[in-house]
Amino acid sequence: MGSEARKRSRERIREIREKEKRAAKRNKTLLVLGAAALVVVAIVGIGYLVLNADRRDGYEGALAPQVLQEDGSVVMAQEGAQAPVVEVYADYQCPACRQFELLNGDVLKENAAEGRAIVQYRPVSIFAQQPAPISSNSLRAGAAARAAADHDRFVEFNDFLFQNQPTEGREGFTVDELKEWFAETDPSEQQQEQFDQRVDEENAVVEEFTGGYLPALSQDAVEQIGQDTLNTMVLADLMTWGADNGHDPSFLEGTYTGQIIEATGNAYTRYSGENAFRGTPSVYINGELLDNDTAMTARGLNEAIASAEPGEVDGVPLGDGGGAE
Repeated sequence: MGSEARKRSRERIREIREKEKRAAKRNKTLLVLGAAALVVVAIVGIGYLVLNADRRDGYEGALAPQVLQEDGSVVMAQEGAQAPVVEVYADYQCPACRQFELLNGDVLKENAAEGRAIVQYRPVSIFAQQPAPISSNSLRAGAAARAAADHDRFVEFNDFLFQNQPTEGREGFTVDELKEWFAETDPSEQQQEQFDQRVDEENAVVEEFTGGYLPALSQDAVEQIGQDTLNTMVLADLMTWGADNGHDPSFLEGTYTGQIIEATGNAYTRYSGENAFRGTPSVYINGELLDNDTAMTARGLNEAIASAEPGEVDGVPLGDGGGAE
């Protein structure tokens, strides 16, 4: 073999070896990626199994009695139950609240029905200070839930609201939808008429609040006290400032919209320290705030209820069954 032939042969061998090295490297990379993919699939699979293992079959039994309170909250419990008090603060426009309801709504129903818990629902509107439609969705749903409570159908209607929660930023909880969902709770004809009338009235209040009152109040506050100060104020404080500066909130008196706004303000002042209310969902047992790991799993919530002592409801039953004070 001549020198040129040997040279070409060596080059071909070198090229073959380089190709083999590149192929080996590529195969190693694919092997690593494949192994990583298997790990991801395993983790997802385990997570799916854990999540579904934590979920229970939906509760289909009878609900415990529901008692409307003077502050607009609703207590679901067996009469004379001596059990921990589970307070649930939720905003119907809050995605995390929907997640809580889907995970633990039936846990609350079953524990109340079995006399193991006294459940106190406290609807609030942490989004009331946001631009529409987030604010209007939140307030309209909250007011409608309060109207449903007049007819002992709060819990059933609460389910419909979370099942049909609109995407944030999109208008939802329309008047027609609210009326249709209430009809699904099997009310009498008179109850449906009263509910429909109240929803129409509250919708007008919500539109006045979100379309006129709040924008004017917020603009005036920015000009007089500054955006930085405004950012530190909860809605109740802003409205108190507004009442002293030419923004009359009296149109909210006697309305369920106003009651939801008041309930939200009260939540910020009811608790302090580690138990301070900061947002939704917030779940308390006998006045102590649960961490998310406990509140957002069926197992965690069940164990927290089972390990707690009996508590006392913070509320007074509404004697006539309806009407905002």
